[in-house]
Amino acid sequence: MITVFDDLQRSHAPREFIVSGKPQPIPEVPERIDMLLDGVRRIGGPVVAPPDIFGDTIALVHDRRYIQFLSTLRERWQRLPDASETPQPNVFALGRSTLPPPSYPDSVVGQCGWHLGDRSCPVTPKTWESARASAATAAHGAQLLLAGERMVYALCRPPGHHAAADMAAGFCYLNNTAIAAALLTTAGKRTAILDIDVHHGNGTEAIFYDRADVLTVSIHAHPKRFYPFFWGYAEETGRGAGEGFNLNLPLERGTSIKPYCAALDTALARIAAFAPDVLVLATGLDIAVDDPFQGFAIATAEFEQIGRQIAALGLPTLAVQEGGYPSPSLGLNLASLLKGLLA
Repeated sequence: MITVFDDLQRSHAPREFIVSGKPQPIPEVPERIDMLLDGVRRIGGPVVAPPDIFGDTIALVHDRRYIQFLSTLRERWQRLPDASETPQPNVFALGRSTLPPPSYPDSVVGQCGWHLGDRSCPVTPKTWESARASAATAAHGAQLLLAGERMVYALCRPPGHHAAADMAAGFCYLNNTAIAAALLTTAGKRTAILDIDVHHGNGTEAIFYDRADVLTVSIHAHPKRFYPFFWGYAEETGRGAGEGFNLNLPLERGTSIKPYCAALDTALARIAAFAPDVLVLATGLDIAVDDPFQGFAIATAEFEQIGRQIAALGLPTLAVQEGGYPSPSLGLNLASLLKGLLA
């Protein structure tokens, strides 16, 4: 197994996000990296740095206007008189699907309300650098799969699956999983995405929702009382050409290994029916029983069982790191999952 990792990802270090209307310490911190690298060391194999990523690759899934916004936001924000330290919207572009749709403003404050989807995506001085390195990590993992590797782990941080084509949200800025899937698809590979993060990957779903060439499947805590709240319901099955190519399997909070594996069997059956050439696994370790978000109740040893079930598909697999936050078991959980995937 090859691990891809870029140390530039450490430089994004936000301090807080908004929970129930109040600033709270953010769990998406650089310290996650060392915990995950500990898990990698337990499995072994080389760790390689990716080459830089450029706009054309990011633009496979992200609007160029959004790329321009995110790459220049800090510089533009600092020109505002009496502005906050961290860019924050004070108005949101509601009703973007209405007629007439809202117009795109020139103001950086207005653009924040267009592109920052919630109060859990703080943009620090090094966010763009880190997000681009994270996306480059996933992109290089996809290239390694195309070169013949059977199993690659992309240690991506910040994560990406809540980022839509033109919007950051939920600790995510560039959608690493979607970029990897788009690269594989562009190269002619029939690609399936399986998202096992405890939170629904609403950004990934949105990017591929109208497409039949990429299958998106997600197992997650039911959004009726859990982030992202508005997406991740079973009735979301795709639209237009994409109808039938999105599968959501929401489960109740506190779900343990037996019902989880039953849902995973359903997910894997749909993936097998799609007959993909490759699998992109959106690797959320926040399904763990001791994860700070307390969504599911998966024990360390049970991650190996999950990995073995997925490995039974027999597909070349790129595991792209998504959630999974500081806890005593984080590195152990990764090692357990990877052990199963390599079985």
